[in-house]
Amino acid sequence: MSLNPEPLIQQRADPWILEHAGRYYFIASVPDYDRLEIRTATTIVGLATAPATTVWTKPDTGPLGELIWAPELHRVGGVWVIYFAAAPSREIVDGLFQHRMYAITCSATNPLSGTWSEPRQVETPLDSFCLDATTFHHRGLDYYVWAQKDPAIEGNSNLYIAKLAAPDRLDGPPTLLSVPEYDWEKRGFLVNEGPAVLERHGRLFLTYSASATDENYCVGLLWADADSDPLDAASWSKSSTPLLVSDPEHEIFGPGHSGFVVGEDGQTDLFVYHARTYTDIQGDPLWDPNRHTYVKPIHWDSQGFPDFGRAGEDTLAPSRANIESTYNL
Repeated sequence: MSLNPEPLIQQRADPWILEHAGRYYFIASVPDYDRLEIRTATTIVGLATAPATTVWTKPDTGPLGELIWAPELHRVGGVWVIYFAAAPSREIVDGLFQHRMYAITCSATNPLSGTWSEPRQVETPLDSFCLDATTFHHRGLDYYVWAQKDPAIEGNSNLYIAKLAAPDRLDGPPTLLSVPEYDWEKRGFLVNEGPAVLERHGRLFLTYSASATDENYCVGLLWADADSDPLDAASWSKSSTPLLVSDPEHEIFGPGHSGFVVGEDGQTDLFVYHARTYTDIQGDPLWDPNRHTYVKPIHWDSQGFPDFGRAGEDTLAPSRANIESTYNL
């Protein structure tokens, strides 16, 4: 493998891949931060060249008038849901953007051609900066996990979980899961964000991203016993070290905002994340469009914990046609 791994999809940050009914669906932040677009293919590598369909475009003004960030496509209660964050402007107030979380839904079979609802805000007890919502189904219940600022806690964002009563409505009070506490979570900014959940080997694994969105960005891990109550903060343990960090040898920097998907073989767990190929960023990293989508297999250790390896190794790429051999690197 070359020392400069080829991204799966260029200039797509905050990537999310969902498998449903034998097809893969891809959604991510676009560099203009102005719309939600979906692409689909029968293979993960096929997403690289699949056409993108815009399913929603931001209005010129209003609460959703700017900075459409971190969309995720899910199936909740038999309908399609896109969670995303939006802000009324690009103004920074008290050191933070003004994002809130929203959901749109579609009941059609094909989310690229179906009609999507108007956005509805997903409200939480705190009326503050929040983003990066994800959801997972566990033991008959749907859970919602997100990042939010608590004015009483130092830093930009913490991780929270709550049950869902409906795709756009929480059921009961949230639980605080994690705050930035380790040095690697506080470089540049104090950040816990971008959660994603995978159940394997009798545990719930929750990855998240920490620190500023430059080369300091990295992936952390929480886990809980699958038989425990996910809403009980005591159920969760936290790794004191990051699981995926910048990989200068392969020129991959700031890996993060991750997700999970199973490969076409129905067995291989894959890790989806974005990263840059350089550190010389002019101005605010958020305006640099070159966060690319990468996908790599997850290896599992003897204790049933994920081993992500190095950010620049074993990545899938459009030039690799043989998926099976890729998974068995």
